[in-house]
Amino acid sequence: MYRISKVLNHNTVIAVSVEDNQEYLIMGKGIGFGRKVAERIEAQSDASVYSLKETTKRGSARELAASISPEYLEIANIVLKEAEKEFESIDQNILFPMADHIEYAVKRIRNHESISNPLTDDIRLLFHGEYKVACCIVPVLKSRMGIDIDEDEVGYIALHVHTAIVKEELSQAMQMAQAVRDCVSYVEQILGKKLNIMSLSYNRLMNHIRYMVARGLKGEEIKLNMNDYMEFKFPKEFDMARTVCDELGKNLRCTFTEAEIGYLAMHLQRVLSDEEGQ
Repeated sequence: MYRISKVLNHNTVIAVSVEDNQEYLIMGKGIGFGRKVAERIEAQSDASVYSLKETTKRGSARELAASISPEYLEIANIVLKEAEKEFESIDQNILFPMADHIEYAVKRIRNHESISNPLTDDIRLLFHGEYKVACCIVPVLKSRMGIDIDEDEVGYIALHVHTAIVKEELSQAMQMAQAVRDCVSYVEQILGKKLNIMSLSYNRLMNHIRYMVARGLKGEEIKLNMNDYMEFKFPKEFDMARTVCDELGKNLRCTFTEAEIGYLAMHLQRVLSDEEGQ
């Protein structure tokens, strides 16, 4: 049972739980229609209930819920529901910063102020499931607001979805995508040509770099050392891997262990082998 403290629109209210005396954002079809402050309600079985207890970098959830237009909260809720179907467990607190982002994205689009996202292709490959979920916003914005959202904006929404799954800061997800982009750029620069982003070996390389960067930032080590074998068998790829690790370490201000070089060299060898076979 809840007691309404504010009606945001026909489908969204802020209410206090009778059980724990905490405020919640409740979204459900018609839940706010004809309702008044202090009126008691039950949340429908299909309603979405979000705690307003948490505080984000953009302010408290309570402040954000009151300042963001309810329609954007509803749209963000649709995206999170889609994420739950795909990934099951997600951090619901991401609703508010995501809704905030969507609101500003729509304002940008209406003002013809498009922003580019140089990491879109990397995000699409690196966070494939998250990007797939984020794409659900395209028909929603089109039908509700007549807005056409481009792939770059979808990429940013995908990063929000990713943070809801792994419970990390958006800046960390951006850092991860940028690190992968930098690594691929280093390799392409050394080779003097673009890599085939559709190959299986390329996707494996991206995922390897993703976890390698995560280990580097956390100071974690891998136990098995393949350096002696890779340096003897594939000296070109090993030297390339060392260069990449050194450059990434400088950019990320972290140190990769020696063992990481051999593993990266192995993935680079697979990519180069595929490239040569084309």
